[in-house]
Amino acid sequence: MKCLILAAGYATRLYPLTENFPKPLLKVGDKTILDWLIDDIDGAGLVDEFVVISNHRFAHFFEEWGGVKSQKITVVDDGTSTNESRLGAVCDIQFAIDQLHIDDDMLVIAGDNVLDFSLQRFVHYAVEKQSSCIMRYFEARPERLVKCGVVTIDDDDKILDMEEKPAQPKSNWCCPPFYYYTREDARLVKQGIASGCGTDAPGSYIAWLCTQTPVHAMEMPGKRYDIGNLQSYEEVQRTYQGITN
Repeated sequence: MKCLILAAGYATRLYPLTENFPKPLLKVGDKTILDWLIDDIDGAGLVDEFVVISNHRFAHFFEEWGGVKSQKITVVDDGTSTNESRLGAVCDIQFAIDQLHIDDDMLVIAGDNVLDFSLQRFVHYAVEKQSSCIMRYFEARPERLVKCGVVTIDDDDKILDMEEKPAQPKSNWCCPPFYYYTREDARLVKQGIASGCGTDAPGSYIAWLCTQTPVHAMEMPGKRYDIGNLQSYEEVQRTYQGITN
């Protein structure tokens, strides 16, 4: 299994901290955001390579960081240098697949979140389901629902419908940026792009994929800390206590 880490964004809402430095390498406690994610996932013993997809401006930071990690880290430079020229998450995924000739099951995650629970639970859930999978959490606030991917599910966690940033949300189930693609479904990313799925939000591919093949949604077993701006970063630094469940 490969783990693709989406880290090609420019985090403009965190300027000046991220004007010349990548958000995933910011420290939370005694570790970087990426260290929290990778060290946890590696404990499942199922991922044999971590692929960090970066823009051109920040690739050297990730290469330096990855050079001292015990895990196999590969950095893919998508060649973009500005927020305006970014490829978008789904196109970055396909770019990495093409560059590295990946033909494997894939865990695809955003590199700018920390969690208080182990992602190993999600990996094992996906392996058990033998399908592509996402996570979901209950969101009561309407103003948040319209900014997220929203799913409806059946009694077996199978996705019936998914929509990114819906004007009229059909449920209260939001999707954080953590995905598992089976090898067969990873081969369909190019087809999804050609069919017109959105490419900016990573969940857009799943919204298309669930119309083609079964995709399941595991309820998130803890809290996700989304570091979107300076205020949220300062709050995470004050309150985050690591993986506690």
